[in-house]
Amino acid sequence: MSRLPSTPFTPAFNRQFGRGWLAAGFLFLYLPILALVFYSFSASSVPNVWGGFTLSWYSALLNDQELLSGLGLSLRIATATAFGSVILGLLAAFALVKYPRFKGRTMFAGMVNAPLVMPEVIIGLSLLLMLVSMQRALGFPERGAGTIWLGHLLLGMAYATVVLQARLKELNPSLEEAAMDLGARPAQVFMLVTLPSIIPSLLSAWLLTFTLSLDDVVLSAFLSGPGSTTLPLVIFSRARLGLSPSINAVATVIITVVAIAVVLASWLMARRERLIAAEQAAAQREAN
Repeated sequence: MSRLPSTPFTPAFNRQFGRGWLAAGFLFLYLPILALVFYSFSASSVPNVWGGFTLSWYSALLNDQELLSGLGLSLRIATATAFGSVILGLLAAFALVKYPRFKGRTMFAGMVNAPLVMPEVIIGLSLLLMLVSMQRALGFPERGAGTIWLGHLLLGMAYATVVLQARLKELNPSLEEAAMDLGARPAQVFMLVTLPSIIPSLLSAWLLTFTLSLDDVVLSAFLSGPGSTTLPLVIFSRARLGLSPSINAVATVIITVVAIAVVLASWLMARRERLIAAEQAAAQREAN
């Protein structure tokens, strides 16, 4: 029986090599972000040249009405998109998981997942043509924040459906069946059994769709109108003429807020999962 050739690398070398590749990957991903934060405190007017420490760009940011207006619009649209995507995604995921057989299910599933694989340029162009046709025929809607929200909602719903559908498939159906055997109505089963079990997935879907909407450029460019310029569009338009360090400052503020929100959401989800695990263990001990 032939023996496999032994590797010349020791386990210690393999561990160090793996850690090195992991560190290199993290540096590749996060070093540009750290550099952006670093240069946001530079006194130089050139965004990537260090000219001494200063907070002047943050104070100048407070007087930049175009950036502040774009940031406010982006936050409003992203918040509305996140809530709408979670609601519609939950309905779609619930229909696909709880009702595996209904007429038109294949087409419905395909239409829900289509935005995930379709280029945003195609989605934006098709929505623009549809909105222009509706405006000519009906006189509305005017392109603006509402049309941007509709485009982001279309994309966000697809992502939310995937996240929530995966979670619903993992739920133990015997819990819902036991609640119905005890006299709970379908609405009560959903509110008291299903919904508490998928709260971490709801938070994940909310954060994912909020982030997708906040940094979207392609759909916003197609669907925006006069007076409805989001923050990514402001940054993109200024990049053509040369960025100023105030862009680094607003990006640093967004990074800080998003990082705090992600850490807080991760802590809440981990705490929720620990509580659920403890409750299940206690119920199992009582049953035994």
